Amino acid sequence: MNIGFDAKRAYHNSTGLGNYSRTLISSMADFFPEHEYYLFNPKPSLRWKFEPRRNIHEVLPHDFFSILFPQAWRTSLVKKDLKKNFINVYHGLSHEIPINIERTGVPAIVTIHDLIHKRYPGQFNAMDVKIYNKKSRYACTNANKIIAISNQTKQDIIEFYGVGEEQISVCYQSCNNLFTIQVSDEQKKSIRIKYDLPENFFLHVGSIIERKNLLNICKAVSILKDKLGVPLVVIGDGKSYKQTVKNFIVKNGLQKKVIFLSEQPSAKYSQLFKSGEDFPGIYQSASAMVYPSTFEGFGIPVLEALFSKLPVITSNISSLPEAGGDAAYYIDPLQPEEIAIAMEKIVTDKDLSLTMQEKGWLHAQNFTQQKCATSVMNVYKSVV
Repeated sequence: MNIGFDAKRAYHNSTGLGNYSRTLISSMADFFPEHEYYLFNPKPSLRWKFEPRRNIHEVLPHDFFSILFPQAWRTSLVKKDLKKNFINVYHGLSHEIPINIERTGVPAIVTIHDLIHKRYPGQFNAMDVKIYNKKSRYACTNANKIIAISNQTKQDIIEFYGVGEEQISVCYQSCNNLFTIQVSDEQKKSIRIKYDLPENFFLHVGSIIERKNLLNICKAVSILKDKLGVPLVVIGDGKSYKQTVKNFIVKNGLQKKVIFLSEQPSAKYSQLFKSGEDFPGIYQSASAMVYPSTFEGFGIPVLEALFSKLPVITSNISSLPEAGGDAAYYIDPLQPEEIAIAMEKIVTDKDLSLTMQEKGWLHAQNFTQQKCATSVMNVYKSVV
């Protein structure tokens, strides 16, 4: 088969959607090398590139109008390039498919990661909500098959868009294989020195936005500040909500207890930090991942932590129990006291920590790149 991907996120996005796209494309090319993979990229990227593979082909706009208006090419004009490259199935990796793709005769698959804009519209700009809803509704209505990255997302698609259950396949995602490799003690020491990390620390990874719930983690840190000397390291960035968190930190004297690693020069100017290559060493140097999000389509940092043999504290709602299985310590994300109790237990109870590490690694084997790629390939085969 000639398989086409909407590769905008793969080449230009550094967070969850980009990681999903890059991991899936690489996995498909590695585990199903008999097929050809065409990556439709609206404009050249200087940041992300794929390792050379004979079966991966980048396709860029080539006529003047498409180069001048890359978004128009991605959302519609790309159809002529699908036909030109004899694409057998096209996969929109993040909520979108080209308008009227059905006229090309090319079957379309779309991955829906979440419908958070429907559940929590107040956390988005009103115009963005309209755009996200229009694109995802169109894709769900017109795609031949829908891939949901969790059962939670599948139920949301059924509830909000009235799509038949038979149209949706749940295909869990995997993560970068770097997280499956155990980092040596020498490498971890080097990572600690490079980023000036404490000997022991909690880790939180994700965009600093309201639903990621960093403020309640900081409230838990405040509860523990006089009895537990383990700081919190944060990887991620944000805007107004981040400032709200920082105001709380200053008001409660937590400046030395919460470290915004992404702001440190050692991280800001490190290509290995920007690309995520140093992340496994950071994860494996931590005491626990604290990820009490109030809603997720899946929660990839949970999976990264489990592969890293890092204990995980996460929420008992939305898709997070799917990601954490029987390996995570579940809390009510709206209760800082519960988060604090979990943080203290994991640091002080070494047997609990070791058990969570072992269970976490075993649970993570359900999400290997090969298993996840196979589930997606089965969807492709069902429409071709």
